[in-house]
Amino acid sequence: MVRPVEVDARAFWLSTPGSGEIRALTLPEPGRDEVMVRTLRSGISRGTETLVYRGAVPPGQYAEMRAPFQEGDFPGPVKYGYLNVGSVEHGPPELSGRTVFCLYPHQTAYVVPASAVTLVPEDVPPARAVLAGTVETAVNALWDAGPLLGDRVTVVGAGMVGCCVARLLSRFPGAEVTLVDVDAGRAPVAGALGVEFALPADAADGRDLVVHASATSAGLQRSLELLAPEGTVIELSWYGERDVQVSLGGAFHSRRLGIRASQVGTLSPTRGGRRTTAERLELALDLLRDSAFDALLTGQSRFDELPDVMSRLAAGSLPALCHTITYDGE
Repeated sequence: MVRPVEVDARAFWLSTPGSGEIRALTLPEPGRDEVMVRTLRSGISRGTETLVYRGAVPPGQYAEMRAPFQEGDFPGPVKYGYLNVGSVEHGPPELSGRTVFCLYPHQTAYVVPASAVTLVPEDVPPARAVLAGTVETAVNALWDAGPLLGDRVTVVGAGMVGCCVARLLSRFPGAEVTLVDVDAGRAPVAGALGVEFALPADAADGRDLVVHASATSAGLQRSLELLAPEGTVIELSWYGERDVQVSLGGAFHSRRLGIRASQVGTLSPTRGGRRTTAERLELALDLLRDSAFDALLTGQSRFDELPDVMSRLAAGSLPALCHTITYDGE
């Protein structure tokens, strides 16, 4: 199929910390093994993207924090993001016209290698499919955690990642799962995900496993307090430049507690020899057939509104779990 040599697109850029803008660009013509994707929806990964927006990525983590298709460098100007769902307009016959997920920033259209996109199941709507990267993080965390049937598990922090972890845990037979957050308004979300809800002070202790995703020192401290002896906290939080203060005296030693980091950038060692990152993402998209994940989609805005939306999210004046961005093609 013959296509125009030039295709105009627009992308959201962080121009300087705390200030974003939309820039015009012209896409290159896709090569033989590439696809041109027209974006349908993108999602804002609130915790990470607001850290980037505020310029709070530590210089020592610039390389580790790069997104797969990032342009520019921290602290800015930088084009950043990784929750993108679109329709393939040009590419191999098996992909043409299909809805795909890609770890691409907020941009109206883009050209990437065909290997960089993953097919979205036909019964998963684009808005829900933007959660694929977050569910993939939850999958990797549970591979690291290794929960068992009937475990008593608490997830501290009812953000996007914590909620995804809680939903996957709710499907373990016999598991008793509680989602803990300082915001009592997250109780209905917990109910929609099929788990219990508790404020930090009311959460039951003696837990076999605690997954921490609040990105606060207080949340990590409470996670340790909720563990049964010999228990482990799986740490999913990304703190940026902030210091973390936690008490590791007393019960931490006498009860032989543990803290173990989990990070989606690498495959869990428990699956590294048997699974690929592509298979992990395919699994995440398959799990998103579950409509309960729609409870995480708490707002949407047009692409043109992104500079204001990011400012409001970073300032905390726009409450949201996953705020999605709509595009003309949807």
